[in-house]
Amino acid sequence: MSAASRILVTRPGEGGERLAQALSEAGFVPVHPGLMHLQPLAVDEVARGAVLDFDLYDVVIVTSPFAAECLVDWLDRYWPQLPQGPRFYALGVATAAMLHQGLGIKANVPDPHRGTTSETLLAMRSLARLDGQRVLVVGGVGGRQTLAQTLEARGARATKLALYRRVYTAPDETAAGWLANGDFTAMTVTSGELLEHLVIWCGQAALNKPLIVSSQRLATLADTMGFASLHVAQGATPEALVTAVQEVGDT
Repeated sequence: MSAASRILVTRPGEGGERLAQALSEAGFVPVHPGLMHLQPLAVDEVARGAVLDFDLYDVVIVTSPFAAECLVDWLDRYWPQLPQGPRFYALGVATAAMLHQGLGIKANVPDPHRGTTSETLLAMRSLARLDGQRVLVVGGVGGRQTLAQTLEARGARATKLALYRRVYTAPDETAAGWLANGDFTAMTVTSGELLEHLVIWCGQAALNKPLIVSSQRLATLADTMGFASLHVAQGATPEALVTAVQEVGDT
């Protein structure tokens, strides 16, 4: 496989597989080095009080498909009948689809044409004022701290419920060579923590290759790390990332 046809997909799990499939269908040759995987937290690591008090929340925001999958498992365990009180929000359509499949509910989703970021979620009119409302933000350990802080600034009483952790691993010998030598056309990254992890293995050639990120926040972080060819996609969906890769190829 030549470097001229190789797109590095760093997103873990099913999300990465969907992106790789979309890139393949668009005529690219994606490779998916294992740099991170998602691990559900053990029962004694989860703040079960938030699950037991689930009916007391006015708003539930789910930040990723894996968070939705974990939440479905926990609610099945403690709530045979889903409470009717909370309004559900999902950061993207894949997360909303997981919630609909597992819980039979329709979650509010930001306009996908505006991107799938915390900023687009917070721009929704129904989240503009949350005076006294209890908001549960469901995600992984760490990450998206700004989301809860912004909700609190709008009057909400926000609680973060972490249901999984990100486990980082070193790239195998082949992937390490790609990163060291820049043997790829472009690389996609949708997580700041993952970007901080993989930059350790990036040589100067890799830092000069096109890096497609899913938000301006990530682009700012990547710039501080020395990445020199930054391209911001309109969100983290496979469609948005593929479009950004295509635009890089056209330049």
